[in-house]
Amino acid sequence: MKHIVVLTGAGMSAESGIKTFRDADGLWEGHDVMEVASPQGFSKNPELVLDFYNQRRRQLFEVTPNQAHIDLAKLEQQYKVTIITQNVDDLHERAESTNIVHLHGELLKARSTYNEHDITNWKTDLVLGDVCKQGYQMRPHIVWFGEAVPMIEKAIDICETADILMIIGTSMQVYPAASLMHYVPENTPTYFIDPKPAMSSNKNIVVVPETATIGVKKVIDTFL
Repeated sequence: MKHIVVLTGAGMSAESGIKTFRDADGLWEGHDVMEVASPQGFSKNPELVLDFYNQRRRQLFEVTPNQAHIDLAKLEQQYKVTIITQNVDDLHERAESTNIVHLHGELLKARSTYNEHDITNWKTDLVLGDVCKQGYQMRPHIVWFGEAVPMIEKAIDICETADILMIIGTSMQVYPAASLMHYVPENTPTYFIDPKPAMSSNKNIVVVPETATIGVKKVIDTFL
């Protein structure tokens, strides 16, 4: 069974109604990203950061997977499919994809500020005073700017086994995620789906300048 590896970014969830910050000059819902997505921001104003992610978490419950999420999940009927996502939402899971790696963490989880491996499911507001078993404040289970990406090695290993690579809704400009496409075997067919693609087609890469819902269907139709 062929192995399709899928790299997804913010454009994958945009049509579900989840906003991206890179479309607004580094502002995310009116905040400088370093205020709400860095260890320094959390140290300076933890209440602001917790509230910011509480709002994102509440928004997540108001949206649903779009057709692109659903189409990727259906691919599992005929292929081995692994999704490596930069998104922190759970829309791939809700669409019933079964093999998902979250590079940048998960909005519906929280972790201890004392022990990064102490991670728990978290679907309600996270506030000051919510502590782990050792008594340390909990924080969003999100990889912030300046932090290591713990799942990157696993993602590299997955890419090395790809028969087909699909890249959806990401600029491929942010490292280390942007490096992943270079780990697929040589001559692996690659499909790059983005309305404003940051690369051009070549002998191995087919650029599809479409949104996720349109582009994913177009690509799947070529090899089903």
